[in-house]
Amino acid sequence: MTYFSAKSALLAAVLAGSVSLSMTPVMAQDDTIKVGILHSLSGTMAISETTLKDTMLFLIEQQNAKGGLLGKQIEPVVVDIASDWPLAAELARQLIEVDDVDAVFGCWTSVCRKSVLPVFEELNSLLFYPVQYEGEESQRNVFYTGASPNQQAIPAVDYLMNDEGVERWVLAGTDYVYPQTTNKILEQYLLDKGVAAEDIMINYTPFGHSDWQTIVSDIKAFGSAGKKTAVVSTINGDANVPFYRELGNQGIKAEDIPVVAFSVGEEELSGFDTTPLVGHLAAWNYFMSVDTPENAEFIKAWHDYIGDDKRVTNDPMEAHMIGFNLWVKAVEAAGTTDSDAVIDAIVGLETPNLTGGMAKMLPNHHITKPVLIGEIQDDGQFFVVWETEDLVPGDAWSDYLPESKMLEADWTAPINCGNYNTETKTCGAAAQ
Repeated sequence: MTYFSAKSALLAAVLAGSVSLSMTPVMAQDDTIKVGILHSLSGTMAISETTLKDTMLFLIEQQNAKGGLLGKQIEPVVVDIASDWPLAAELARQLIEVDDVDAVFGCWTSVCRKSVLPVFEELNSLLFYPVQYEGEESQRNVFYTGASPNQQAIPAVDYLMNDEGVERWVLAGTDYVYPQTTNKILEQYLLDKGVAAEDIMINYTPFGHSDWQTIVSDIKAFGSAGKKTAVVSTINGDANVPFYRELGNQGIKAEDIPVVAFSVGEEELSGFDTTPLVGHLAAWNYFMSVDTPENAEFIKAWHDYIGDDKRVTNDPMEAHMIGFNLWVKAVEAAGTTDSDAVIDAIVGLETPNLTGGMAKMLPNHHITKPVLIGEIQDDGQFFVVWETEDLVPGDAWSDYLPESKMLEADWTAPINCGNYNTETKTCGAAAQ
């Protein structure tokens, strides 16, 4: 396994390549299939991403124990993007050009993904992206195994509106592309549902924001107008810790103003006292508490690998598992790790998810997923209070934005386009 650590060594690494600390005996380059792991192991996003690096090492070890892939062992190459998005692009290039990886699994934030997209397009390599995102994108070299808005944000709002009677909405997010675009979609969706503009409050804070007193006070005041109010949270990273703490400090309970979060899962909850969070909600496509044989088997194997039965599992871990297994199946079907062959082979392939269904790779490079709403418990786990009856296919383009509702993505012939206009029957730009 190859490790590379953050900014201080960037120049040396780009010039000289990374230092190999292989988990397997040292082999000639052609004797292994290299997989890049592109996550933040330091900085504000490390709270969420470090466990995804561990997940990839776990999945690769499992696959190697089965005999590897195409008769070769898989060698992980790990880099630390340090919550620094330009650095992520530099290290993505290094993984592909210097380390010669065949696929990359990584990024959390959309700004990270947007930063590295041009690299994967230019070098025709593969990125498997495991986190919920804002949609409005489909790139030929990217596979989106996390939720798009119609697989998380829209169902969460429907639940709050229909089951909880919410009439007033706080859209609170970190100040970058995912929350901004998601909230643009949600604002239009709420307006289309008849919610008055004055009943929608939108607020953004920077990464790592820590002083929440004024903002939480504003939320409390906004929720005192006599209408049931909820917070839809796209706050990312370690800013969630002081945010929820301040909710508790100001006496905001879930029964008064529930928060439904899109980026708070078991891993984030394991880092702080959950007492103020009990009863608040999260929308994901997987929870550790789901009772299925597949999930029980995964959790046991994870605990055996990591050597700590207190370590949790979460949604992006499942998304990495799904993406990795689909990549393995596509490589086996194609008989090669060549990017073009894998892109052609992967559409239509299926692999089990952990909730008892099947994840299918669609022509738009998104997958089918269930949607679950979970209520935070005092042990840091989630009790599922609502779920979709069927699997939901991921939409690349939102039906609720006028500029997007006529667009479709289909990376198979004859369309082979990421933003095909169904009205003009033309393709915009293939890299969208």
